[in-house]
Amino acid sequence: MLNSVIVVDDEASIRSAVEQWLSLSGFSVELYARAEDCLAHLPPHFPGVIISDVRMPGIGGLQLLERLQADDPDLPVILLTGHGDVPMAVEAMRNGAYDFLEKPFTPQHLLGSLRRALEKRQLVLENRRLHEQADLKSRLETTLLGMSQGLQQLRRQVLDLASLPVNVLIRGETGSGKERVARCLHDFGPRADKPFVALNCAAIPEALFEAELFGHESGAFTGAQGKRIGKLEYANGGTVFLDEIESMPLAQQAKLLRVIQEQKLERLGANQSISVDLRIIAATKPDLLEEARAGRFREDLAYRLNVAELRLAPLRERREDIPLLFEHFASAAAEKLGRTAPPLPGAQLAQLLSHDWPGNVRELANAAERHALGLGAPNLEVAPAGQSLADQMEAFEAQCLRAALRHHKGEIKGVMEALLLPRRTLNEKMQRHGLVREDFVIRE
Repeated sequence: MLNSVIVVDDEASIRSAVEQWLSLSGFSVELYARAEDCLAHLPPHFPGVIISDVRMPGIGGLQLLERLQADDPDLPVILLTGHGDVPMAVEAMRNGAYDFLEKPFTPQHLLGSLRRALEKRQLVLENRRLHEQADLKSRLETTLLGMSQGLQQLRRQVLDLASLPVNVLIRGETGSGKERVARCLHDFGPRADKPFVALNCAAIPEALFEAELFGHESGAFTGAQGKRIGKLEYANGGTVFLDEIESMPLAQQAKLLRVIQEQKLERLGANQSISVDLRIIAATKPDLLEEARAGRFREDLAYRLNVAELRLAPLRERREDIPLLFEHFASAAAEKLGRTAPPLPGAQLAQLLSHDWPGNVRELANAAERHALGLGAPNLEVAPAGQSLADQMEAFEAQCLRAALRHHKGEIKGVMEALLLPRRTLNEKMQRHGLVREDFVIRE
C-alpha cells in the first residue's frame, strides 16, 4: 500500500498537526509552506497524495491543482478550505480535485479521505505499469523477431534484465544478433536516454587499446595531440557493449576490472581518477571460464561480467523463425527501393529451412536482400545429416500454422478450413509449436 503524502499549507500549526496525525498512522509525510517549493521538489510519477490549503501567498491551492493536473491528471489532490471557500472547493472537485475538507476537520475525517485517495492512486499506478509493460513487450517483439520458444524466452529475459543494474554476458555465434540484444537491454532500461557505446575488442590494435578505452592526456605518448575522452568515460551514465570480449588483452582486462569494481578510471598520462557510472554488457563466442582456465582470460573479470548470462541460440536451432525473419528482411530491402518483395516459392522455402546457416541471422538477412533485389536465390547448402527430415518437417509445419493464423488474424475457424484440420488436431499442433491464438488477433 502506498503511504507517501505531501502537505502544503502556509500555517505552521496546521502543518505540524497534520504531520503528527499522519506520522502516527504510518504515513511518510513531506511538508511545504509554499506551493512553489512543492512544485520544485515534486518527483515525476509521485506515488502518493497531495494535501493543500486553498488560500496561500503566491500560488494558491487552486493554481497548484491546475499545475499538478497539467502534469498528471490522475494525481489525487485533497484541498483544505475555510468556511467561505466551500463553493470554490466544490468547483475545484469538478475540475479534478479528489476531495476537500473544511477547517477545522478531525483526524478521522482526514485519514478516511486520504486512505481512499491512496487506494485510487495505487490502482492508477498499477494500471500504468501494466500498460507500460505491455507496450515494452510489443516493441520488443518487433525488435527481436521470432516466434520460437527460445526467442520468446529470450524476450522475457531481456525485459527482466533491462531494468536491473547488473552487468550481462551474452553468448552466441557470429551473426546471431548479440549487439541487437545488447541494444535492447539498454533501450528498454532506465539508461535509455544515456549513451550506448559499442566496441569490438577484436578490431582494436593492442597498442591502441588502452587509449581507446580510457582516453589520454596531451603528450601521454608519442603522437598524443591534445586530451582525448575514452569510450568508457564517454559512456558515463549509459551502457558499454564490449563485443568479442575474449580478445581483450590481459593488461587491459585488469584495468577494466578496476573500473567495474571502483566505478573510477584514469586517462593515460593522468594522475586524477574520474568517477563513472557504467553498465557493462559483454559478448563472447567461447566460454570465458574455459578461457580463464587456459590462461587467456582473467577469472575474476569473467565472474564480474557474468552476473547474468543470455545465450543466443544459433539459427539452425530455431528454424521455425527462418520464414518470418526472411520475410522481414526481404520486405525491408524492397521498401528501400520502393518495390514489393517477390513471393517466395515453396521449393526455396524448403531450401531455407534445410540450410544450416553458419552465418546465422546476418547470413539470412543477406539472402533475403538478394531475393528482394531480384539477384536470384543464394546458393544454399542443405543441412548436414544431424538435421533430420522429421525436424525439417516440424519447422515447415510450424511455419504453415503461423502463416494461416496470421492471415486469419487468429480466427480458429478460418484456420481449420484453410488447412483442412479438425479443431482437436489444430489445438494439439498449436500447443506443440507454442502458438497462441491471441498473439495473432489484430486489436484496434
